[in-house]
Amino acid sequence: MCSSGSSTTVQSLRERSPSSYSLKIQNFSELENSTRLSDGKYQSRVFSSGGYNWRMIIYPKGNDKDNGSGFISMYVELDITSLSTPSTEVFADFRFFLFDKKENKYLTIHDVEPKPFNSLRPVWGLPQVLPLTTFKDPKNGYVFVDHCEFGVDVIVAPPPTNWEILSFNKNISCPKFSWTLKNFSQLKEYSYTSSSFSMEGRKWALVLYPKGATKADGGKWLSIYMCLAEDETLQEDEAIFTKALMRVIDPRGSNHYT
Repeated sequence: MCSSGSSTTVQSLRERSPSSYSLKIQNFSELENSTRLSDGKYQSRVFSSGGYNWRMIIYPKGNDKDNGSGFISMYVELDITSLSTPSTEVFADFRFFLFDKKENKYLTIHDVEPKPFNSLRPVWGLPQVLPLTTFKDPKNGYVFVDHCEFGVDVIVAPPPTNWEILSFNKNISCPKFSWTLKNFSQLKEYSYTSSSFSMEGRKWALVLYPKGATKADGGKWLSIYMCLAEDETLQEDEAIFTKALMRVIDPRGSNHYT
């Protein structure tokens, strides 16, 4: 058995009954006696929650092996046969219930952190749910004419479907791409696009505006842009941070403009 360890537990009262599984016991004293033959525990029938099968486990006299002596101990166990693969890990929140007939509400006890259930560790729970003296005292309403009710809610956390990776590579090599345009003074088109080139797993291209990219440039500036090649697509909201050095090469090799 695996307890919740040092995690914080929270208690509260609620009117709504357990939604995952409920166990109504008509003779609690006989349950105590019967568990002598089952290592002190009672295992519920299998129930389903979040696409997996589970069992609720109750130690009516406390789980001595998990520091639960003198308490009601409660656990939830994942049926590992319902796992898609042996390595599958299921994160789940669980909440235990004890019906308080005096208040006509359920005392709920739960751990604040979800727990990882897997084939190596299929059981999690709380060894000290409630002191036996408190539970058995008729004034508290948990045992009424030897009747009582336990329950559990198991809420399985779905696997992540939305995430974002932000990566900055500081060790990028310095690949170069050269683009030569002949007879520059005779270029008449508004823009020219280079052939595509590959860098860091993506295809890129240079776009040249011989007389500037906007009318405000008035033909006084040369505009150069780097963009993704036409056959490259970005996923929705995907962004690529780039750093590039644009250079206009002096054919004489002494006055490059960067």
